[in-house]
Amino acid sequence: MIRPLLPLAVLLLLPGGCGDTSTEAPATSNNSTAAAAPRTQEPLPDIVRVRLETEAGAIVVALDHRRAPLTTANFVRYVDAGRFDGTTFYRASRTPGSQGRGFIQGGIRRDVRRMYPAILHEPTSETGLRHREGAISMARAEMGAGAIGDFFITASAMPSLDARRGAPGYAVFGRVEEGMDVVRRILAAPTAADRGRGAMRGQMLERPVRIVRARRVD
Repeated sequence: MIRPLLPLAVLLLLPGGCGDTSTEAPATSNNSTAAAAPRTQEPLPDIVRVRLETEAGAIVVALDHRRAPLTTANFVRYVDAGRFDGTTFYRASRTPGSQGRGFIQGGIRRDVRRMYPAILHEPTSETGLRHREGAISMARAEMGAGAIGDFFITASAMPSLDARRGAPGYAVFGRVEEGMDVVRRILAAPTAADRGRGAMRGQMLERPVRIVRARRVD
């Protein structure tokens, strides 16, 4: 059963502080009136594979349910309910002065019709997972807050997003198994200089990449 964390202040795509000055932190939104989260229908295996079919190609992620059970179960419930279908990768955050470094962010964004309540944060200091190249991790609204339905994939190692003293970091819950070429293609796509708020300004894709469907592979 997934433990909801309510209430949580409504923050519309504002960055959570993580101390990373080169690439702004992933962020999400929340709404305390979201529908109650359903129970998991059946026990999940240690590794859950999910295929994200996007307009730019397919990405297969292997989710680590053994080490990050809450975050994996949260992601899977969105998958099983079809709530990622028709959403987008909407953000490409590229590390200044480098090539191919940064992360792409996608998910439900501000669509309250797709939201489940926030879950408890599973920091990397507890799971042992790290923001290595190809990590899939959850965005969140504020320091220490749990995730909802927005996630990001790193195109390079980003240890500054891991938990450390004074910073909860972000909840890694798996890695890309296939499709890093797709991740890098999205990361390199044009962004609009006049779109986005605050730290996200200039990082929003001119043409968001549609997630056609998300399904469990096994």
